[in-house]
Parts: sequence; structure tokens; C-alpha cells
Amino acid sequence: MGRTAVLGTAGALIAGTLVAGAITAPAASADGRHHDRVGSEARGVRIAAERSARAGIDWKSCPEDWGLTAPIQCGWVTVPLDYAKPNGKKIKLAVDRHVSTGTKGERQGALIYNPGGPGGSGMRFPTRVTAKNPLWTKTAKAYDFVGFDPRGVGRSAPISCVDPQEFVKAPKADPVPDSEADKRAQRKLAREYAEGCAERSGWTLPHMTTPNTARDLDVIRAALGEKKLNFLGVSYGTYLGAVYGTLFPAHVRRMVVDSVVNPSRESIWYRANLNQDIAFQMRWDDWKAWVAKHDSVYGIGDTPQKVEKEWLKLRAAAKKEPIGGVVGPAELIGFFQSAPYYDSAWAPTAKTWSAYRAGDTQALIDAAAPDMSDLAGNASAENGNAVYTAVECADAKWPTSWRTWDRDNTRLHKKYPFMTWANAWMNLPCATWPTKQQTPLNVKTGKGLPPVLIVQATRDAATPYEGAVELHKRFKGSRLITEKGAGSHGVTGLTNPCVNERVDTYLLTGKTDRRDVTCTPHATPKP
Repeated sequence: MGRTAVLGTAGALIAGTLVAGAITAPAASADGRHHDRVGSEARGVRIAAERSARAGIDWKSCPEDWGLTAPIQCGWVTVPLDYAKPNGKKIKLAVDRHVSTGTKGERQGALIYNPGGPGGSGMRFPTRVTAKNPLWTKTAKAYDFVGFDPRGVGRSAPISCVDPQEFVKAPKADPVPDSEADKRAQRKLAREYAEGCAERSGWTLPHMTTPNTARDLDVIRAALGEKKLNFLGVSYGTYLGAVYGTLFPAHVRRMVVDSVVNPSRESIWYRANLNQDIAFQMRWDDWKAWVAKHDSVYGIGDTPQKVEKEWLKLRAAAKKEPIGGVVGPAELIGFFQSAPYYDSAWAPTAKTWSAYRAGDTQALIDAAAPDMSDLAGNASAENGNAVYTAVECADAKWPTSWRTWDRDNTRLHKKYPFMTWANAWMNLPCATWPTKQQTPLNVKTGKGLPPVLIVQATRDAATPYEGAVELHKRFKGSRLITEKGAGSHGVTGLTNPCVNERVDTYLLTGKTDRRDVTCTPHATPKP
């Protein structure tokens, strides 16, 4: 997940990138229909790709309100809503690019990016070139940097499940239930959210799947005039890459996947979510230890246990009386969860908390509460959450029995309390999802798949390390770069020469180390 936090309907501003579903095999009587549909979709994507190859992309200056200035260019790619019906309803996907900065001889094609989610926009990717990001200077000489809004996201036939202003309104209920009545209230919210998705976006929900986004990616590849795909996927973008590599192995030229979703059918998506709760607790504990180590700066507590005690006191006080009338436990989790996600948030989160304890309540309110005047930002947050929910609910079969959810999350919460219930309520709409839920693709190596480069930190909260190991097993010939002892989500965006140089080498030459590589961690944050 190169991921942004998104607001869970039933309680918390929480991360969306992982969740999971109990899998049941399709009934035997449906088997023939399933294979017919797979064949129709394969034909449909070939037809759509051929059309896009002929049409190309009409690159123009980006619309002013997109916030993307020259030399970045924008355009559209048309894809079928349903690949089994390539001549049926179409949708348009927004794309942008910064052309390669090197010579004609240095250019190797286009590098397409997905930051995660599901629900994240890749349209900021070309700004890595305009911002002269030093980690990407060499790669930018060889590749056009191409971003896109996946189906349902941003400007690509955006979906919605609830009024955005209602969605961000605070304070929300504490995600940690005190009673069965609290649980019933959250279940009602989740069911209403699923119904809202059907009411506002029902026409597209059956088609909001990762395999369809992978097919879109292949049509974009064709529209760019590329015979093969060069792809960088982070977080959920790794699962998109895994699905693409399975569906179109011979279309892959280079693929880097960073912070990896476990692609096993058993994990997508319900079990992955439960595993995420465990990993978030681990990284939350890492952050508390860091805060304690720097107690002379922050004054919160000189042991992790004392920092935890202060967190629980803050949480309880905000539950009793929301800070500024708008920041309760749900909003606190939404703000504080950025620390286990990203090392870059360690110092700012601790600083804001320290300031609050010293009497500056406004800094915490500004950080954790919604800005009701930011209509565009609130619409974007609601859209991101809608796509997150729609894709994960459609990708896999989820438990429909509340008893299963209650049992699993009650058990987990006892040992891993930081994120468990907040994450559960965010994903509970999938238990009452109104449209057909698929069986996840069996991710595997197909004929023609080249070596894939996998990058992963061992203490990642959002995508636990086991996911990278699993994809490594499934993609034969892949190489795994492990950042040992680190846990910041999105390793390729951090300065660590052991990682950065190997990513450059792979993208520029296709070469990987003869064996998997273990790197020491990037620099620990300083207060």
C-alpha cells in the first residue's frame, strides 16, 4: 500500500489496503458458465487493446483543476465496463505522463505506476520527475512516467457510496465496542453503507474487480503503443501487478512490486485484514519504543508501557469529551495510525501529541478532525473509501455470518488492540455486499513471465512480510530484496542505497542479483 488513510464508515479514519475473505469454490453447475465468462473476458480485452492501440492517446495540457502543470500531459483511454461485452457500455480512464528526460537512445518505454488502495490515484507519479526526486532521476531518463486513475477512482468514472460531507463528519462512534448494542449499531452502519453503494453506484459494482483493473492496465499499455508493460506497484498495487502478471505473463517487460499484499486465495481479502491487525500492533509498538527513547524531546513517557498508558488515557478522555467537539477515539486512530504506516510520520505524530499535552489542542484538532470546508478533499476521501470497499468486496467471498467476524475480531483485539475493531468495521460492508463476489485469481507463473523484482520491509504494518515471501514463491525467477528490521510502507520511496541502486539497475538493465538480497534498514527517524 502506498496508501493514504481513508475514513471508515463505522468509526475510524483508517488505512485501506488489506482485508480478506473466506473462499468457497464455485458450484460445479456454475463451472461451465465461469469458464465461458473467462474466455469472453480474454477475447474482450484483446479487442479493447487492439482498438486502443489504433486510437492511441490524445495527449494535451492537463485541465487546470487537475493540479498538474506542463510539461506533464493528460489524456483518456476508453475501456469496456464489462470485458465480456467489449461492444457494450464504455468508461474513460484518466491518464497522465511526463516524457523521458534522456536522449532518444536512452528511452526504454513507459513506466506505469499504481500506488495502492484500492482507491488510490497514480496521477501524481509524473511529478516525481518535475520535482526532480533524486531517487528517480536515472529511471526518468529511460522511461516516460505514466500515472492513471483506476476505474472508479478520481476522474475515471468515479463511484460513491454516501454523501461526502456525511462521510467525513465527526466525531464518529468509538470503533472499540463496549457492549453488544455498540456492535449492533456498527453492523447497522456497515449494512447501510453497502446499501448506499448499491444505490449510488450499483451500475458499476459488479465490474469493480482487480482482474478488471488489470485488464484496464493492458489496454492502457496498448494505447501507449507499448508491446510490453513496465510497471511499478506499491501496496495494493502489488496485488494488481500479481494479477496482471498472471493474466498477461508474456506482456510483462519489467515489474517492481513494493510492500506486497499476500496474493494467496486464502488470504484475499478477509484473512489478509486479520493479519494486518497483528502487524499494525507490532509497528505501533516499535513507534512507542521510539517515542520513549526520545522522552527528553516529547515528554510522553520514558518506556513503551508508559507511552501506551498515556495513549489509553488520551483515548478515554476523547471518548468522554471529544477534543474540540470533533476528535474522538475514531479520529485519534485515524491520525495516529500514520505512525505505524510510515516512518516519516513518527516525529510529526509525536510532536503533535506532545504539543497537545502541553496545552496546544488546536494542532491535534487540525491534524485529526475533518475540514468540512474542503469539499474537493472530502469528495476524494469518500471516493477512495468507496473504491476500496467495492473492489475488495467484489474480489472475493467474505464471511456472511456475524458470528465469524465477532469471534475473530474479539480474539485478535485482546492481543492486538490498536487497529483490530476499526479495521473490522471498515470492511464489514462486504458481509452484506449487494452484488456477486468472485473467487480470487490463482496467482502463478505463466509462460513468458520475466523475473519480477519484489521489495519488502520485514516489519511493515499494512502488508506483512509473509506476503512478499508468498508472491516470491508463486512468481518463479523473481528476486526478493528484504529491508531487514525496517517497517515503513513503500520501501522504494525511501533513501536506502542498497535498495535504490538495485531498483535502478533492474529497471535500466533488467538485471537482478543472482540471489535474494537482505539490506540493512534505512535511517531511523530523528525527532
